[in-house]
Amino acid sequence: MAEAGAAARPGAGAGSQRSLHRRYAVYVVTLVLLTLGLGALERVGVSRAWIAAIFLLAPVALYASIGLACRTTHSAEYFVAGRNVPAVYNGMAIAADWMSVASFMGLAGLLYTSGHAALAYVLGWTGGFCLVAFYLAPYLRRFGQYTIPDFLAERYASRGARLIGALVCVLCSFSYVVAQIYGVGLITSRLTGFSFEIGVFVGLGGVLVCSFLGGMRAVTWTQVAQYIILFAAYLVPVVWLAVKQTGVPVPQAIYGERLQKVGALERQLVADPKEREVIDALRAEADRYRARLADPEAALLRERSAAQERIDTMLAERAPVRELRHAERVLLALPKDAEAAREAWTRKRDALDERARPLGGLPPQSQAFAGDPDGGPAQRQAESDAKINFVALVFCLMAGTAGLPHLLGRFYTTPTVREARRSVTWALLFIVLVYLNAPVLAALLKVEVMQSVVGLRFDQLPRWLVEWSRVDSALLSFSDVNRDGILQFGELKINGDIFVLAAPEIGGLPFVISCMVAAGALAAALSTADGLLLTIANALSHDVYFKTLAPDAESSRQVAISKVVLMVVALGAAYVATLRAAEIMSLVTPAFSIAAATLFPALVLGIFWKRMTGWGAMAGMLAGLLVTLYYLASTHPGLRQLLGLTGEPALWWNVHPSSAGVFGVPAAFAVGIVVSLLTPASAAGTQFVEQIRRPSAG
Repeated sequence: MAEAGAAARPGAGAGSQRSLHRRYAVYVVTLVLLTLGLGALERVGVSRAWIAAIFLLAPVALYASIGLACRTTHSAEYFVAGRNVPAVYNGMAIAADWMSVASFMGLAGLLYTSGHAALAYVLGWTGGFCLVAFYLAPYLRRFGQYTIPDFLAERYASRGARLIGALVCVLCSFSYVVAQIYGVGLITSRLTGFSFEIGVFVGLGGVLVCSFLGGMRAVTWTQVAQYIILFAAYLVPVVWLAVKQTGVPVPQAIYGERLQKVGALERQLVADPKEREVIDALRAEADRYRARLADPEAALLRERSAAQERIDTMLAERAPVRELRHAERVLLALPKDAEAAREAWTRKRDALDERARPLGGLPPQSQAFAGDPDGGPAQRQAESDAKINFVALVFCLMAGTAGLPHLLGRFYTTPTVREARRSVTWALLFIVLVYLNAPVLAALLKVEVMQSVVGLRFDQLPRWLVEWSRVDSALLSFSDVNRDGILQFGELKINGDIFVLAAPEIGGLPFVISCMVAAGALAAALSTADGLLLTIANALSHDVYFKTLAPDAESSRQVAISKVVLMVVALGAAYVATLRAAEIMSLVTPAFSIAAATLFPALVLGIFWKRMTGWGAMAGMLAGLLVTLYYLASTHPGLRQLLGLTGEPALWWNVHPSSAGVFGVPAAFAVGIVVSLLTPASAAGTQFVEQIRRPSAG
């Protein structure tokens, strides 16, 4: 396996491909034997900590060995893996690069918490690959070079287009890589028991070991290995749950029946008097926050006085130190002033209002859109808005997928144009193998939670609930809201990001399978993080430093600068990830809108319209970027809080900030076309388009 990278040097032929097949076959057998061996150790009583450590370290050691074997200072090997990656392996690498924590961990959880509305992600991402296959991949490979800004600079004969392209690559890749490192922190902290912050930096070592040493060459062959483990890790729990619940080992065959089961359980919960007690208690708590918000200054003063009196009483009665420290923390946790209190209490009131609904605020699993077309005006408007946002999100994800620089850069690594096109076909196959299981897994997990967890006494709750709540209460929390000693569905709050990691424990699988799933999630995070960090580092070192500031620098110096930049960016992303600013999907989705509104129009017009000029490309990218960033900044809750914006956000046509690109894309196309028509055409640009669109045998 460590020689996989060497097998793909320029000039490698059919013999080398057979060698690759054998090496990855050995890897699969080794993975199976490792799982069985650790399962046997678990049965004889070996500590869970040891099993988790082995399953965490063994794959990372493998990735490190590939990185060491593929270390290089040759620019073609470092930036584009020597342009000799076979289509099937490039497809697996693309799939691993694509199957980030957003897909591996976030998608099933989003389907659990949002119902069928989350299928917009499946449709948008898959549709984006169709755009890549037909409109971008063959032409990018025919062009060659190393990066997407390379293409923009050559097509438009413009250093400005290169620099704007590099800026966009960094901007949309950074938020994406933060999400991956956030996922690494969750996985590592759950497996090792480290705190989340330490888990982030421990996992970061696994990210750097491949991309830092061998660049795209090491990352490519590592991603093939990572896809194998993430696919197995995703498949085993969903098959197990299907067999456990129905006896059928083909999950897709029982999806319809499981949806009906979920619907029946949801109706029982909606009619349950105990669930109504929970709703009433949550509404009462929300009303208490409303009362405080009537006069935040006076309410905050009362809160501080009561907390201080409690501390004084405990001091006088010589209460236990632990209780006294807790009372002091309660006092310190109070808002600093009336404005801070208003913001904090408003968020808590809104969160309680959201939960104080049937099913804990979750939509019915089979409900296509929020609202009701046969209801009142508010319900009809809600359904109309949901449909608009569904279509807008699908559009942004499609166009964004076709503009993601870390994905498009992979098509420079194949030997020929035909292999680039075939890579997309293989990638779609490998991605669909996972995506077909996500909706089924969400339905199976919901059945498991509703049947096997809801209704238990609090002192009988399963181990996974208690352990995940200790990792972070924001990921999972429960409380006896109606004081009956029994867990109701509305009393359980689960962040969708943990569902795939917790699936083996929810289904009652051995602990070794939980470790396998965590290793698969880690592989998904590491593979995407590697690709994203390379994209950022390459944009800054190759496009900004080498192509703009120091065009005479030697190849080895380019690679060295890229490694330094990669390290700095990785540490910066890790720091941002420790802040836990948002959930995984909230971190990832804006990247698609930015890529859709900038790179996608510039690439499509540059390939299919000879009249497109450099000034048009630059103006279009800037217009799309500014419109998208403005809408994100003015409507996204996290960004509004960061910028200190108050009041209700002004949504355009009620479109959610996750679909900001729906406004940026038409702005980029319109401005690009108008400016191009107002500026002189370039003969070099016309010749470039004719050359890359000329049919060829390759």
